[in-house]
Amino acid sequence: MSLQPDDKPPDAPVAAPRGFLRAMIVAVLAVVFVAVSIGFVGFISQLRGAETRPAHTADGIVVLTGGSSRVSDAMELLADGYGKRLLISGVHPTNAASDISRSLPDNQSLLGCCVDLDRSAVNTRSNAAETRRWAHERGFKSLIVVTSNYHMPRAIVELSHAMPDIALIPFAVVGDKWRDEPWWTSGATVRLLLSEYVKYVAAEVRVRLADLGLDLMPDLAEQPAGSLPPHKPATALAN
Repeated sequence: MSLQPDDKPPDAPVAAPRGFLRAMIVAVLAVVFVAVSIGFVGFISQLRGAETRPAHTADGIVVLTGGSSRVSDAMELLADGYGKRLLISGVHPTNAASDISRSLPDNQSLLGCCVDLDRSAVNTRSNAAETRRWAHERGFKSLIVVTSNYHMPRAIVELSHAMPDIALIPFAVVGDKWRDEPWWTSGATVRLLLSEYVKYVAAEVRVRLADLGLDLMPDLAEQPAGSLPPHKPATALAN
């Protein structure tokens, strides 16, 4: 008579829980991918493909440096009477005033009378902080914002958060490459847009948390004025 073992053979490895976990991970990744894709499409849909002059004038104009033709376009708006003064924010500290003069030979009189330069800003958030200080010092209630089309959504997020009491009118600068070919045909442009989209989402999240009182990074605009470099006249600085 054969003996039957008292113990049953051990169950097969826990394949079901592992399979369920794997399916859950795949599902979560799929949801994240769809959400990111929809968000990216929404971001792209905000970008203007052609430059459109503002519908009306504003108290001032601010241009955020960093892209081709931003400053020259802002100077054209100033010359056409769209604002009383222009702030060029993000001027490189090593540049000289002659650099702007050489690049904008037709606007020498405006550079001397109606342009202020800020070289303390190093990113979009500090652009917003310095723009707020500049606008409040002059009692401005409306600003035309000049920057590249791909940078405009993040710029408006930061500027709106820094100065909710000031009306912002976007003027998006469209580069020649953007007009000449579809963005999805250029790997460099796709990488630029993906990078900017990530920064835009990060800015949105930080601003929303700050509105809930969860700002982990104190706003530069709230620092005492004495802790920032003194304002210098336009003739002393350049882009």
